[in-house]
Amino acid sequence: MSVTTNTKRANLAPLLVDVAVPVGGYYLLKNGFGMSTLAALGWSSVVPALRTGWAAARERRVNGLAALILFVNVVGLLLSFVAGDPRLMLAKDSGVSSAIGIGILVSVALGRPMMTAAMKPWLVKGDARREAAWARLAAESADFRRAEKVFSLVWGVVLLAECVVRVVGAYTVPVDTMLWLGTVIMAVTMVLGFLLSGALAAGPMTYMLMAELKAETDAEATQVQEPADAQEPAMAQKAPKGLTLARS
Repeated sequence: MSVTTNTKRANLAPLLVDVAVPVGGYYLLKNGFGMSTLAALGWSSVVPALRTGWAAARERRVNGLAALILFVNVVGLLLSFVAGDPRLMLAKDSGVSSAIGIGILVSVALGRPMMTAAMKPWLVKGDARREAAWARLAAESADFRRAEKVFSLVWGVVLLAECVVRVVGAYTVPVDTMLWLGTVIMAVTMVLGFLLSGALAAGPMTYMLMAELKAETDAEATQVQEPADAQEPAMAQKAPKGLTLARS
């Protein structure tokens, strides 16, 4: 198994364990096994709860992705008890988006932008040289760290804005219209998030990664050239002796 494959798996592992497993588990339990929303949310919270608790106790840190999914599930559990008129039911659908947006913004404020875990695998692409370049830039480049925060900031703001728009729509737009308009708003939000985060953060970070890799390649080429240049004077010193006799 190649180093690239191992690196790629290591980058994708947090996404799979912290996001795909609990989210996929929720839909499997709810739609596949016919559990209620409350039960599905409860059981799908087990993995992120264990991951968050383990990181806090063992590693003395908070697992950002696992904590976010746990937070979202708790919000979903609380919202599942909300009942009332149709407009209230439409408004509560935005609760998950707001929970995710708030969680992302808090992670940015704490200096640990959690959307990095979702972006990094697509920029590093499982390549060990890119992984090393990312580590150097994260440690040495203020512009790179700023772009990393901007990526999460964009998604946090966009998701919170989506929540506000859906809440306003729930109480101003006819219910029948809002039933399908809510899906359109979510789709537009996702497209907007990808475009803005790509233009303001992921694009510049990709450029910085490529520049760092080029600088590394140029430095390696220079190191290879220097020993070759050092050998030329030694060869030149041996050649003139014979040449001088021939000329005399």
